[in-house]
Amino acid sequence: MDLATILGIAISFGLVIMAMLLGGSPVIFVDVPSMLIVLGGTVGATLTHYPLPVVLGLGKIIRKTLIAKTTSSQLIIDQFMDYANRARREGILALEPVIKSMDNAYVQKGMQLTVDGLEPEAIQSIMETEISNTEGRHGNGVDLLNALASYAPALGMIGTVIGLVQMLQSMEDPSSIGPAMAVALITTFYGAVLANLVFIPLAGKLKKRSADEIQIMEMQMEGVLGIARGENPRIIAEKLSSFQPPKERKQQ
Repeated sequence: MDLATILGIAISFGLVIMAMLLGGSPVIFVDVPSMLIVLGGTVGATLTHYPLPVVLGLGKIIRKTLIAKTTSSQLIIDQFMDYANRARREGILALEPVIKSMDNAYVQKGMQLTVDGLEPEAIQSIMETEISNTEGRHGNGVDLLNALASYAPALGMIGTVIGLVQMLQSMEDPSSIGPAMAVALITTFYGAVLANLVFIPLAGKLKKRSADEIQIMEMQMEGVLGIARGENPRIIAEKLSSFQPPKERKQQ
C-alpha cells in the first residue's frame, strides 16, 4: 500500500472537513441534487468519451495508484550478474532452468528469446514493443483520470447555473436568495473537490508510477541484451548501475 497516496487524500479531505466544521454545520454542504449532477454527469460524460471497457477499468487504475509494487534496482543488477556469470561458466543453455522459475513475465520472455538464440537486435525490438505497449496502457489510465478531472468542475458549473436559474425564478421572496445561492454554489464545490483532491493527484501519481516501471523495464532489457551479446558480467553491471541515482550505486 502506498502510504503517501493514502496520507495525502486523508490530510486534504480532513482539512477541508475541519474547515467546514469550524464554519458551522457541515449539513449545509450536503445536497443530493448537486451530487447527482456532478457525479452522474461526470460518469455520463466519461462514458461518452471512452469505450465501456476502459471506464470499467477505472478501479484497476485507482488500485495501481494505491498499491506500491516496487522493484529494487540493486536486486536487478545482482540477478543479472548471477545470470551472466552462470552463462559464462556453463553456457547460455544453463539458464533454461532459471528462466522457468522466474516470476517476471517480461524478463522471462527476454531471457527465453536469448536462450533460443535470437539475435540481440530482434530481442531488443520485441522487448521495446512490450515497453511501448505498457507505456500506452498507462497513458490511457492517466488520460482517463485527467478527463474525470476536467468533467467534474465543468459539471459543477452546470449545476451552479441550474441553481441560479431556479433562484432567479423565485425572486419574489428576498429572504430565499441567500440559501438558494448557497445551494447553487455547492455543485461547484463538489466538482472542484473531486478534481483537485482526487482525480488530478491520482493522475499525477499514476504518471510517476508508470515512469518508474518503464525505467525498470528498460533496465531489465539492457541486462537481457548484455547476456545475449555475451558481455562481461562487470560491463553488464556497470551499464545497469547507470540507471540508478548516483547515491544508490555501489562498487560492482
